[in-house]
Amino acid sequence: MSRTTPVGLTQGTRTKGGIGESTLRPDGTLKVTGEFAYSSDMWHEDMLWGQILRSPVAHAEIVSIDVAEALATPGVYAVLTYDDLPTAVRHYGLEVQDTPVLAHGKVRHHGEPVALVAADHPETARRAAAKIVVDYRELPVITDESSATAPDAVLVHENRTDHHFAHAPHPNVLHRQPIVRGDAAEAARRADVIVSGEYVFGMQDQAFLGPESGLAVPEEDGGVHLYIATQWLHSDLRQMAPVLGLPEEKVRMTLAGVGGAFGGREDLSMQIHACLLALRTGKPVKIVYNRFESFFGHVHRHPARLFYEHGATRDGKLTHVKCRIVLDGGAYASASPAVVGNAASLGVGPYVVEDVDIEALALYTNNPPCGAMRGFGAVQACFAYEAQMDKVAAELGLDPVEFRRLNAMERGTVMPTGQRVDSPAPVAELLRRVKAMPMPPERQWESSEGVDVRQLPGGLSNTTHGEGVVRGVGYAVGIKNVGFSEGFDDYSTARVRMEVVGGEAVATVHTAMAEVGQGGVTVHAQIARTELGVSRVTIHPADTKVGSAGSTSASRQTYVTGGAIKNACELVRERVLELGRRKFGSYHPAWAHAELLLEGGKVVTDAGEVLADLADVLGDDVVELEREWRHRPTEPFDLRTGQGNGHVQYTFAAHRAVVEVDTELGLVKVIELACAQDVGKALNPLSVVGQIQGGTTQGLGIAVMEEIVVDPKTAKVRNPSFTDYLIPTILDTPTIPVDVLELADEHAPYGLRGVGEAPTLSSTPAVLAAIRAATGLELNRTPVRPEHLTGTA
Repeated sequence: MSRTTPVGLTQGTRTKGGIGESTLRPDGTLKVTGEFAYSSDMWHEDMLWGQILRSPVAHAEIVSIDVAEALATPGVYAVLTYDDLPTAVRHYGLEVQDTPVLAHGKVRHHGEPVALVAADHPETARRAAAKIVVDYRELPVITDESSATAPDAVLVHENRTDHHFAHAPHPNVLHRQPIVRGDAAEAARRADVIVSGEYVFGMQDQAFLGPESGLAVPEEDGGVHLYIATQWLHSDLRQMAPVLGLPEEKVRMTLAGVGGAFGGREDLSMQIHACLLALRTGKPVKIVYNRFESFFGHVHRHPARLFYEHGATRDGKLTHVKCRIVLDGGAYASASPAVVGNAASLGVGPYVVEDVDIEALALYTNNPPCGAMRGFGAVQACFAYEAQMDKVAAELGLDPVEFRRLNAMERGTVMPTGQRVDSPAPVAELLRRVKAMPMPPERQWESSEGVDVRQLPGGLSNTTHGEGVVRGVGYAVGIKNVGFSEGFDDYSTARVRMEVVGGEAVATVHTAMAEVGQGGVTVHAQIARTELGVSRVTIHPADTKVGSAGSTSASRQTYVTGGAIKNACELVRERVLELGRRKFGSYHPAWAHAELLLEGGKVVTDAGEVLADLADVLGDDVVELEREWRHRPTEPFDLRTGQGNGHVQYTFAAHRAVVEVDTELGLVKVIELACAQDVGKALNPLSVVGQIQGGTTQGLGIAVMEEIVVDPKTAKVRNPSFTDYLIPTILDTPTIPVDVLELADEHAPYGLRGVGEAPTLSSTPAVLAAIRAATGLELNRTPVRPEHLTGTA
């Protein structure tokens, strides 16, 4: 039932702070003033510090480990290796349990955990770890497709038994997903123009500012309580308990303050390590990674090579798309199979193409493990197919935006997977809107007071005063799925409680949702206010005392956990109204016959007549309900054809990038990154704009600066620091005007769409398109570096 405010209520009676309003974040002020407690701030009396010894090489046999000197260090309480693990379950993983808790027999990537130390001071723990002697016998490294799939290739994982292995063409191919629809070969013969391209996408880090950290506290019953910054409490719990040898009810987890995530906290990092040390020593153990460790402590975005062929008729209609997407999954599986499914199923983009032949695969290599990051496989594909769309438009002599609009999908379009899009797909309208937005003025660096070098490429390095600077404009649009896909049981749980506190009706919302900065706690309170008509809403800390909320990823939390809260609130509301009918039904016939709502702390009719105060209805009663909520089911993609209704919802964003390039020095200044995005329903408009601007900025980063550089000969990471791995600062971030379109998806709560990921897709290819327009260069890799623009690479 759609929830509306009764028209008869006065403004003062209506509940404020509900959906559709830009209510402020409850944690916002604390974060900007530095008072918010992050996981790295936690403290416990008599606490020990944990330290992890990591492999200095990428692929090697472990001949021996000698911990004697480390264990003899004063202040050291424990040193653990693989042989000290308490159970026979010694591996974990999101889907494929191929990741060892500590390396055994061999290490498979640079920075792999080998041993653990607990000591009474962090420096003592660090020095003790350095005293552990490990004898490595180095092995050849697998770093790319040719070395991974050679007939005599060294196997990253011997004796695979995972279910993906049965259809993998080589043991070093983790997962392969084809998408075949129509006859691409026959369609190619009808094409008037065929354009091909090979593209390279660099490895991007999530670069969250809060490093991995947590505090494990042993419990009196033999269990352990972990306070942790994560994206998915119950997934962590499912992987941890078997390794610790404990039933899940004895592994208690509470979410600590999370300093960003973007996919990098979906896998385990130090969770098991901290708990092992706490259980071994009987003392609380805190682990905090430094920045160097953080680069090795979580997965990254998959680097990729993408091979595309597009065909079109002379009048601008796409005939076919062929593509091959090769993702480097690194040493362990993580979320790579699902990333492959996304890259394949969304590999054509938001366009009508009847004949497609797609192959996507992920490799096992000795490079750093890769997994979830904002955009999840769709980012790499969007970079390539949008470059192709520009090439085809140029070949046909068509405007690139109009060419995209001519081929844009819409409601009812059949995807390459055979799934019909059954909600609004305003691709053409988003392109029209972003193109129509006002352009930033030319030569902004000039004023009556002279030249402002901050507005020029190179900025305060003062490399130019405008000479050699050329402007370029580029466009791109992308498509992203929302929620977990391919038949995954995607649900969330919400517990809602309503009672009188201090003479006022108060609601409490309890979920296990990880607040990682996305603003879920704000929206959850807004939903409760809207559905229950109360102004005071308490958000209970997230923990495992309530059922799973799923991961804070896939742009799904507002959809799925929001849906669970909405459903639980509706049931609580009905219970409250039943209470009211029993207590006051004899006093007014409206209790029996009218549609009743909760609004402004009162029970009202749909005409706005007040029947009772909620505090009087509740009295001493407490109404509490817990409910699971699921979106519509999806199904796996066929492993031969890729056909299937694999996704529950699609979301779209378009960007226009305006850049200025110093063509002599190869320096780029992004002047503006305008975005138009359909969000279905903006539950918190200010938060929506913030998410779009944040996603846009991460797309900017991979376009012009962000890349984890891995030595192709040794598979070692060359730049594990924010000194050498660059992310956009406020000086690099351009103006980001946002045009929000709200076309409701009738299948989703309130008609909403997931927001956070879509802008990360199209911002990158829009920037690359603008740089190409300014320079005339092809530029088929990200990030673009100065040497690519000056020809000195």
